[in-house]
Amino acid sequence: MVKTPALLLVLAASSMTFADTAVETHGALSVKGNRIVDAHGNAVSFAGPSLFWSNNGWGADRYYNAEVVNYIQEQWNAPIIRAAIGVDGNGSVIQAPEDNYQKAETVIDAALDQGMYVLLDWHAHHAEKHTKQAVTFFEHFARKYGENPNIIYEIYNEPLNTTDWQTTVKPYAETVIGAIRNIDPDNLIIVGTQTWSQDVDKAADNPIKGFDNLAYTLHFYAGTHKQELRDKARYALDNGLALMVTEWGTVNANGDGGVDRASTEQWLDFMREHQLSHANWALNDKEEGASVLKPGTKPDGQWTDADLTESGRYVKSIVKNWHTVDYSGDE
Repeated sequence: MVKTPALLLVLAASSMTFADTAVETHGALSVKGNRIVDAHGNAVSFAGPSLFWSNNGWGADRYYNAEVVNYIQEQWNAPIIRAAIGVDGNGSVIQAPEDNYQKAETVIDAALDQGMYVLLDWHAHHAEKHTKQAVTFFEHFARKYGENPNIIYEIYNEPLNTTDWQTTVKPYAETVIGAIRNIDPDNLIIVGTQTWSQDVDKAADNPIKGFDNLAYTLHFYAGTHKQELRDKARYALDNGLALMVTEWGTVNANGDGGVDRASTEQWLDFMREHQLSHANWALNDKEEGASVLKPGTKPDGQWTDADLTESGRYVKSIVKNWHTVDYSGDE
């Protein structure tokens, strides 16, 4: 029997449903129990990539443009992207605020145009040393974009293992959260946790109180982090914390090494089970295992799979197949 075009469309739609953009579909995100839910009260799990440090002179900031955001949404069907605004080191937002603010706004504006969620990440290992600047930064973006449900504030990327949750990270977070909430009362805020955002169990034992719509950051690199870290995450979830994996890698924790597919698949199963959203590190061309792009790839978003590394091709397939909805709006 010859299949008609209408029948072909029905068969295609049986595996993936078409929708408007992600934000049009899901609306404002919030926290309900230990889950992040959409405006309809349904738990959501989004997958996408994270950009690399935005610092001037580090090379990765050239990918902070609309063409790259459009590519990720249109070719990867990604409803979320992370802008890692560098706080530490040369060329950071502390040293070059205007440049880094502009890079963040470029990515946010492109995400808004595409109907994507965007993680605005204060990408630091010593954020408590720059609390005043963090408040200024997030106040600026809350005023400019806080009325949009697209924005997710990630206020501390990775506190170090020498940084204490109770005496340092939590007070910093409470200060920054308070500043955001004075302007934006409801958009999701993600809180970094001790030991490179792995000690979510410590946050579960002593959570931040008095604010709504808070989730906590969990980071993993599949080549290094195994069941012990998943046990910590499960403990946090069982004790009522909502989690988001705002950074993860297929390789080792130093960002290099080969792709560990077996461990990655275990983590993917865990994130599916607990409906965790996640952003892969990193949309960059640095010569290391974690990079999505091969060295020297142009920042024009006109890429084929030949421009992607082994990890990049693998991550693209993960993100593209993570969602049962086509958020591009193209039928």
